[in-house]
Amino acid sequence: MLMRRQKAIATGETQRKGLSLSIKLFLIILPFIILTFVISYLPLYGWVYALFDYRPPLRLSQCEYVGLKWFTLLFRNSMQIRQLLKVFRNTFAMSGLGLLTSVFPLIFAIFLNEVKVPFYKKTVQTFTTLPNFISWVLVYSVAFSLFSNSGMVNNVLQSLGLIDTPIKFLDSDNHTWLKMCVWSTWKTLGWSAIMYLAALAGINQELYEAARVDGAGRFRLMWHVTLPGLMPTYFVLLLISVAFFLSSVLEQYYVFENSFNREHLQVLDLYVYNISMRGQNSYSLATVISMLKSIISVTLLLGVNSLSKVVRGETIV
Repeated sequence: MLMRRQKAIATGETQRKGLSLSIKLFLIILPFIILTFVISYLPLYGWVYALFDYRPPLRLSQCEYVGLKWFTLLFRNSMQIRQLLKVFRNTFAMSGLGLLTSVFPLIFAIFLNEVKVPFYKKTVQTFTTLPNFISWVLVYSVAFSLFSNSGMVNNVLQSLGLIDTPIKFLDSDNHTWLKMCVWSTWKTLGWSAIMYLAALAGINQELYEAARVDGAGRFRLMWHVTLPGLMPTYFVLLLISVAFFLSSVLEQYYVFENSFNREHLQVLDLYVYNISMRGQNSYSLATVISMLKSIISVTLLLGVNSLSKVVRGETIV
């Protein structure tokens, strides 16, 4: 009887300690929960602008309530629908190229991990990571210095007699999607590889030793040990990228946009910005399009989450 009582007391103390630890951990993450609510959920109040004919600098209460006018305008206006289809085409093309090139950071991390000279390895990693911290305005400045009509590349080609007239790299609509993909890959390659380099540290070294005993060389180790060890990380990042398929880096397309390439460069985020801040100054219509983007993105996230559960047996949310 005494033993049972002591055991019950010990169990109660353990439960109280566990509850106390849970409360402490919850209090630690509480500021981040509040911050997430303020940044991500509180701005959703702005969706109410879709129900008004908002004209700055008037207050919302001073604007006319129009109900679902902007929603019907979006889907009944044939010109607006054609423009939206072009924008979605560009967005899907850019995001699709991004998904296809998402394997590059994985390959880069695998080969960088095979570099045995620490100085060279750190130097390469540093130089490939630095572009991520350069703003897109500076990236465009570099692009303009190199590839404008009077840029270094055209000057060198003309000096060598390879061309007579400058090649229009920037002010043309040729291969616009591919050019944007190349710039994006160059800027994010090293930074995106950091996640895979961290995952490499978690691969069991005994697998390498066992493979070496079986006679595997360096490339066999990369193919049969390193690559399978990175696949879970790759698929999780790939699924998250699919969930945010409609999201684009607005700054990149904003600085590279001009009258020549606008037809193939205007993605959804840039289109919303142009509607709200340029030309039409229609904040209400831009809000409706942003709501449409959010709904599609959430649908993609739920779909990808279900696919992950079927394929991997695990969900990402």
